[in-house]
Amino acid sequence: MTAVTPPEIDALASRIAGDRHDAYSQRALARSSEEYLSRRRPPLGQVAISADGKEYSNLFAVIADPSATFATGELRLDPLPPPGAAWRFLLPFERLAFFPDGSVEVHPLEPGPAIRGLARILVREHYLLRSQADEERAASGGARIDLRGVGGTIAEALRACREEAIVPFGVAVLVYLPEERFRYEFDVLHSTLLPDPRAGRLSPGQRVRRSSRLAWAMDQYIARSDLSLLGVRCLEVLTESPGLTSVELSHVFGGIRELVDSALQGLVQHRLVSFDRRTGVYRPRLDAFLPPTDSSSARFDVGPAGGDPALRTSVQELIAAADARATCPLCGSPLPPGPKSILCANCAAQVGTA
Repeated sequence: MTAVTPPEIDALASRIAGDRHDAYSQRALARSSEEYLSRRRPPLGQVAISADGKEYSNLFAVIADPSATFATGELRLDPLPPPGAAWRFLLPFERLAFFPDGSVEVHPLEPGPAIRGLARILVREHYLLRSQADEERAASGGARIDLRGVGGTIAEALRACREEAIVPFGVAVLVYLPEERFRYEFDVLHSTLLPDPRAGRLSPGQRVRRSSRLAWAMDQYIARSDLSLLGVRCLEVLTESPGLTSVELSHVFGGIRELVDSALQGLVQHRLVSFDRRTGVYRPRLDAFLPPTDSSSARFDVGPAGGDPALRTSVQELIAAADARATCPLCGSPLPPGPKSILCANCAAQVGTA
């Protein structure tokens, strides 16, 4: 597989945006792609793509083909990378097979049975094509692009890219298994799988396993929010940790501490994380992802008498993990108390036997 060249990026933009891709749009697209490439991380492996039984050179080719629906498809590593430390915080796979009902089969890198789960996609980094006239009419940044909740299926994301004239640079495939969620990030311009940013920079012991139900709620919030990219990345890492300092997070993302501090303060203002001034530790506020009627009764602000921040955090985690008011993402039925599965019993049975 070869990298997508600037002329190929420009050709896709002209195909999906038509006259809107004028000289202004061309310059803005080039700047956006260069900015993305400046943040590129070393890849974990090269990815081959097939959609609806047809092989494609890259995701751009899939978007450019109006007949490609991705009702079924595969993302497979070719050649296969070896197992090891580069896979930390991820479930090593050989290929991901996608099905029309939104489910996915994770075929492990080492011999073993395929694991069935639910797949959704986030168009992580992208450029919304617009002409100079569009920009002048929407000086605030243009209309929001709704990718349907947590981004929908790959098929829905493809349609959104074509209909809304979105050029993707990086995407995240979210795989929800019965008891946890894995996030796979792909560099679209190079057709590569990227390692988790924590790999080699954060001890695996700092990862706290969260239920797929909680991960689903957080991903929904991220998809519909206006958080910065760095803020989103900090939130994702913090939510799967017992708490981290800005120094630790700066090391994870290899950036300037002041930028990470600014992103973290934004999360504090959104009441998504709390900050312990005595230790300098930021902790996730898991109650922020509960439905509004539930989160209002799960407030843990410090009263006049103070209190133990660690104890309050533990209580928040227990409430979030025991959330019984969630609904099934496929049929919308209420989920009963107790199970950690993201699906109701009926949908789980259908997905498992599909």
